[in-house]
Amino acid sequence: MKSTISNIFMFKHLNKDIPASIVVFFVALPLCLGIALASGAPLFSGLIAGIVGGIVVGALSGSSVGVSGPAAGLAVIVLGAIASLGKYEYFLVAVVIGGVIQILLGFLKAGVIGYYFPSSVIKGMLAGIGIIIFLKQFSVAFGLPDDYRFFDYNLEVLLDNVILGWEQLSLGTLTITILSIAIMMLWSNVLEKKHSIFKIIPGPLVAVVVGVLYKLFIDDSSVLGISDSNLVTVPVPDNFSDFVSQFTFPDFSIITSSQVWIVGITIAIVASLETLLSVEATDKLDPRKRVTPTNRELLAQGTGNMVSGFIGGLPVTQVIVRSSANIQSGGRTKMSAILHALWLLLAVVFIPDLLNLIPLAVLAGVLLIVGYKLAKPSLFIKSYKLGKAQFLPFIITVAGIVFGDLLIGIGLGLVSGLLTVLYNSLKNSHFLHIEEKEGVKKSIKMTFAEEVTFFNKGAILKTLNDISENSNLTIDIRKSKYLDYDVLEILEDFAIKAENRNININIISELGEFENPKEYSKFFNINSKYN
Repeated sequence: MKSTISNIFMFKHLNKDIPASIVVFFVALPLCLGIALASGAPLFSGLIAGIVGGIVVGALSGSSVGVSGPAAGLAVIVLGAIASLGKYEYFLVAVVIGGVIQILLGFLKAGVIGYYFPSSVIKGMLAGIGIIIFLKQFSVAFGLPDDYRFFDYNLEVLLDNVILGWEQLSLGTLTITILSIAIMMLWSNVLEKKHSIFKIIPGPLVAVVVGVLYKLFIDDSSVLGISDSNLVTVPVPDNFSDFVSQFTFPDFSIITSSQVWIVGITIAIVASLETLLSVEATDKLDPRKRVTPTNRELLAQGTGNMVSGFIGGLPVTQVIVRSSANIQSGGRTKMSAILHALWLLLAVVFIPDLLNLIPLAVLAGVLLIVGYKLAKPSLFIKSYKLGKAQFLPFIITVAGIVFGDLLIGIGLGLVSGLLTVLYNSLKNSHFLHIEEKEGVKKSIKMTFAEEVTFFNKGAILKTLNDISENSNLTIDIRKSKYLDYDVLEILEDFAIKAENRNININIISELGEFENPKEYSKFFNINSKYN
């Protein structure tokens, strides 16, 4: 009954969802192709992921306005995984494995997992991915061979690459790249603020249309021409049988390899994190403030990844760019996400020839903008201003990803975040208040925190050893719910030292007040409340 009511409600708002789905389709089309390009995967795989993300995940998800599809955040993982596994069919096995793990996470109610990753590490992960995406698009943007490398850590090699690149670059491709970036920047920074019509028509779509017109009207043989090798290549089926043959299927002969399982686990973790972060952001953007059930979302994403992997698609996540476009366009229910995927499917079936007129340089321009937005300088400045506790895990994660790989970056970021927490815990185990009046002993009060563990031993011991002779020390532990035995031992040892240094100790606890050496042992014998 509840499901029937929900389905009726979905169709009730088609007047809002259909226009929104068309906008999301125009945003998703260049992104699906561009992310496939950045991933080193067949361009058709990006379209498959977009279709599966909309129809399969859209139907199963509890999100009303979230849109799923291939994500830029996974492009670096996919690129490295295809290279390390050696064959795209092997990589698809990892996508299926990742989907199965996500389904298990959903059943285990692991939807809260995103809350246990520091935001500094997550922001660093996205920034590091943005930098890599940005750097890897230069060869496409300049019309250079796929194996060309602009950047090298050896300065001499770097200069040679720049000179070689200048000799080999395609002026036509470079022109389209610059033109595409200029159109998208003009659209988002100027025109969208001038009139609402520019919000309905997305900038990336305009860049695609301009790129197609450029290809049609500029002669290939001219200096500013674009060769066919620099165009999108989507298979053109002659009939339904040909269309089905375009799909790639996983080769499960690699299922026993530990490497494919590592890739699968990596996909599951990163895709789940990116989804949960997007869910949180999308729910905040939703004008009706509906809350997405996170465990159900993991089940939906896992199912989507299994289906996508089985038919040759890239891994999918919920993505904030398409979701925000859906919300801004007035999407009300999940029908807008499902319909946008239907338009993608129709485009692949009926107008593949038109898709094959899109210059790769346009997609490179889209990805250069995406990479910049993920790692824009203001993000680094803001993180730095938040202090060392936020900046160190952030910058360490970025460096680990750029100079190592994604897992190394996240691992180093988590370790640095943990060390930062431990360091702050050492400093914040107690509050120290000192009063000194002329002619009387110095009065010192130590107020212990709610949780005092062995990590705090060093800070407490240093404070106690720094207390001058002939002082009155009050130790207040009434707020402490847990007092580690190691800390109690320190207090017990200090009580003996205090007698030799003429330091009077007064221990205040919920168990009573202990004011002289004879009573200290009584306190230490009844400390089970704290330990």
